[in-house]
Amino acid sequence: MFSRSRRNLARWFTLSMGSILVLFAAILYFLEAKDQLRAFDQELYNTSQLMAAGVEDGRYQEQQRISLEDVPILGGEALPFNNKIIYARWYTPKKQLLEFFGVIPSEQLNNQLGFQTIKLDDATQKAYQEGDRVSSSIGHSKLLRQLTVPVFQDKQLIGYLEIAASLTPVEETLWSLRLFLIVGVPIALSVIGLTGWFLGGMAMQPIRQSYEQLQRFTADASHELRTPLQAIRNYAQFGLLEPIDPSQQQSSLENIDQLAESMGMLISNLLFLARNEGKLKPEALKLVHLVSWLETLVEEYADSAKAKNLEFTSEFPQQLVMLRINPDLMRQAITNLLNNACRYTPSGGKVHLRVVLVSRWVIIEVQDSGIGIPEADLPHIFERFYRVDSVRSRHTGGFGLGLAIVQQIVQAHGGEIRAVSRLGEGSTFQITLPFTPQSSP
Repeated sequence: MFSRSRRNLARWFTLSMGSILVLFAAILYFLEAKDQLRAFDQELYNTSQLMAAGVEDGRYQEQQRISLEDVPILGGEALPFNNKIIYARWYTPKKQLLEFFGVIPSEQLNNQLGFQTIKLDDATQKAYQEGDRVSSSIGHSKLLRQLTVPVFQDKQLIGYLEIAASLTPVEETLWSLRLFLIVGVPIALSVIGLTGWFLGGMAMQPIRQSYEQLQRFTADASHELRTPLQAIRNYAQFGLLEPIDPSQQQSSLENIDQLAESMGMLISNLLFLARNEGKLKPEALKLVHLVSWLETLVEEYADSAKAKNLEFTSEFPQQLVMLRINPDLMRQAITNLLNNACRYTPSGGKVHLRVVLVSRWVIIEVQDSGIGIPEADLPHIFERFYRVDSVRSRHTGGFGLGLAIVQQIVQAHGGEIRAVSRLGEGSTFQITLPFTPQSSP
């Protein structure tokens, strides 16, 4: 299931990013082709203006004459434009051919004014290539860019100039760009696919972890509920037998009541975890005087610890410590830690509660001299339904949810909890809560 989802994520990521890449490449090629053609047209137009400037129009022996002697290409001068012009033609105002350079054109100007792209057939291209003066310019291109412009002097039309140049430079530039895109786009698509596969794996990781946690939670909850339900059923069936000793019947009912109470506690804990998921809203927090608030807990546990022959001490700072917390939830967290400390500390041991201020943090610490936690179990003690010793926990009435509840409450307050323990020497749990300036008056 997760592999299929990962493939789907990678596929859709590649398709979406690939589509954007292909669209971007197409736009890039279109803009580059447009710029290249615009620059080529501008150069061709400048050439036509230079040639038109060399035309002399005047009257000679009472006749109007056009002199093209000083016109580059059409005159006797050598080609001054790097031999890019394939042909040049001069037509009279009546569109009759007067002078030309290159292959023999038609006697009448039939082409439209302005820029035109002309595609040569094989025979025409061969004829152009055979010309010594233009073979290097036309190359293997079959496309020519032709410009036909009217030429005026003193606002009077004196003729038409038509020139053309091979589009080989533009085609070579665009071919290099196409080659780059043809090679680069598939490589980029491959990189995008691998990136999508990698990101898909990263995206699926928390989902996989949540799914595995849900599976483990469901299995653990089912196991915890199935055991007392089976015991209740056994006691109920025993109570239905006749004849039965009233004392045994009374014992069965008491066991059923205890098991039902235990199941009620388990369900309450599960509901607590479900309802308090996530960080608390600001309106759920209250500004409390931490030391005064903790002293009520000290009074409650002093008698309880004395009854178990434990030495219970506390240590609070002298300065005023105001903390923004949810008193009910935080009381539940600290109560769970104190309950565990008293439960797993043998008679004659010590339980110590203290508050320490470190920079912008408040540390609430519960320390005991109890039986401790094995080092291998420490990384797992905050997991739901995790028991260091399942037999001992069942005997003491625990479900393995107490520390999970503590961690969830602390994280809901934006804090952290850590545990340090050595087997046979005791444990220390530290709740670290943010002590911001807004927390103090």
